[in-house]
Amino acid sequence: MKRLFILLLIVAMLIIPQTGCNSHSNNAGIEKTSFHLDTICKITVYSMDGLEGMSEEEQREQVLTVITEAFKLCDEYEGILSNMREGTDIYKINNAAGQPVAVSDTAIEVIKKGIEYGQLSEGRFDITIGGVSKLWDFHQVDENGEKTGAVPDTEVLREAVSHVGYEQIVIEGNTVRLLDPQAQIDLGGIAKGYIADKVAEYLESEGVTSALISLGGNIVAVGEKGKSMENGAGSEFSVGIADPDSDTGQLLGIVPCKDKTVVTSGTYERYFEIDGELYHHVLDPKTGYQYDTDLVSVTVIADKGRSVDCDALSTICLSMGSEKGMEFIRSVDGAEAIFIDDQGKISFSSDDIGFKQGVV
Repeated sequence: MKRLFILLLIVAMLIIPQTGCNSHSNNAGIEKTSFHLDTICKITVYSMDGLEGMSEEEQREQVLTVITEAFKLCDEYEGILSNMREGTDIYKINNAAGQPVAVSDTAIEVIKKGIEYGQLSEGRFDITIGGVSKLWDFHQVDENGEKTGAVPDTEVLREAVSHVGYEQIVIEGNTVRLLDPQAQIDLGGIAKGYIADKVAEYLESEGVTSALISLGGNIVAVGEKGKSMENGAGSEFSVGIADPDSDTGQLLGIVPCKDKTVVTSGTYERYFEIDGELYHHVLDPKTGYQYDTDLVSVTVIADKGRSVDCDALSTICLSMGSEKGMEFIRSVDGAEAIFIDDQGKISFSSDDIGFKQGVV
């Protein structure tokens, strides 16, 4: 219960409340929070076309219907991309003993994206890490809500690592097979980003012109803050950057966003501690253990529609550490980043991010 409360608080704070639903403005936004994709998700709509002639209550019901359908979309995509739910495309691939499996276009698209970032990162990001990641349980909590966990047996972990390698994935038409029958695909590093992009596309197809989407650490700003009916003017959203040292979701500052996606990966998000040593969820596919990095948080910012890219990029940068990570992100077109290291130092990939420290 304690963990759920903190998650709710962090989601609420990462999206700074804005004034501004309209086609038509109600100057407050209409929001809904729900649990999907193993995280707290929140969608707030500030502006939507096609509501003219409706009463305020009818407008609200129409917007809430669209938001509810967006959350259903999250569940539909999870039903394709999850490696844990029996019957999904990924589950079928992982349990096919190396035989080809016919899958959806969605599964093909996300797997190809995972392979792309495996190549770009030279294996630092590898979607066949499933056999390793399932050995680490970062979700366990005791009766007091405190995180618990156990380090996997060395030999078991070594065996799992021997089956990691995105090169084992073979895509032929609409089928996928694994050359190593014991390899396991886990799309957890990019699935939320992909789904966030699809949710944004859906909202816009329904006439939404201004909204904030938060799927855990994946945030998408659709348009800008609610426009004035008088002059059509609006302003950028403010997206909060969490303080890694805070257990209550305090913010370090904000980033202004308009039609942008903001994705944060952090060693503080999922972890457990044993005898003073912290074991976080960012795992090295080559060893099965945690990456040794001086970074505790990486936030990547790009244009709306690239949340899936930001998902992978934030993890890759985190794994590289501050020096190599900064060099890497500066080589990626259209992406900016904010790094926070274990000494609390904040670094930026450029001066164009507009981060405002201490402003909440």
